[in-house]
Amino acid sequence: MAEVLVITPVKNSIETTLDTARAIAASDVSVRHVIFNDFSSAETKLSLEENKTAIGYELIHVEDLTDHPSPNYKLVLQLAQKMALESKLPLLVVESDVVLKPDTISSLLSFQKKSKKSGLVGSVTVDEKGVVNFPYLKFKDSKEAVIRTQRSLSFCCTLFSPDFLQSFDFSGLDEAKDWYDTFISKKSIELGFENAVLMNAPVWHRPHASRPWKQLKYSNPLKYYFLKFWKGLDKI
Repeated sequence: MAEVLVITPVKNSIETTLDTARAIAASDVSVRHVIFNDFSSAETKLSLEENKTAIGYELIHVEDLTDHPSPNYKLVLQLAQKMALESKLPLLVVESDVVLKPDTISSLLSFQKKSKKSGLVGSVTVDEKGVVNFPYLKFKDSKEAVIRTQRSLSFCCTLFSPDFLQSFDFSGLDEAKDWYDTFISKKSIELGFENAVLMNAPVWHRPHASRPWKQLKYSNPLKYYFLKFWKGLDKI
């Protein structure tokens, strides 16, 4: 029986997505993994269908549920919350540019079970050499194994406790935003929960591999901020 519901929102980037899925399938605990395909290309959709049985994930095509253009993170979070509450399971978001270790999920679950006030628990992100990278550069010099923080967590690899899921209805998320990491992190604290980042349970993160245009932030910041503000992309 699954101990956690794991979701992965996907928009193309099929190679990293399948790496993510295989790593989740290799976990040392039983999981229910659902991939939400958010209007990917026909080629990505076909590959996701072809690999779901061999790797072992469920697949939901967001295009079957809405005609709202990608990103549909609010809808995905709402559906995932409903699934988790109905199954009485914690919810783990693992993005499609992240690769877990076999014991990542069990480490997150173990920590959360020992923390009665746990709201969100995230794994620190590192590069292929094990060096802390975006979005957790703010913790790169920490020597602590666990950081209890008031700062926002990224949803690269973040576990939501059942108590938090019961306390805040995701239907109240702002339609005007694309991403909800910051808002939900703050809401957890506001409701009296504690958020933590596990420095001793790192995951490999390839920043923005699932959204290549965001890499312009580093290579061409003027173009990045033009797309972000003028075109209204990436609203947080």
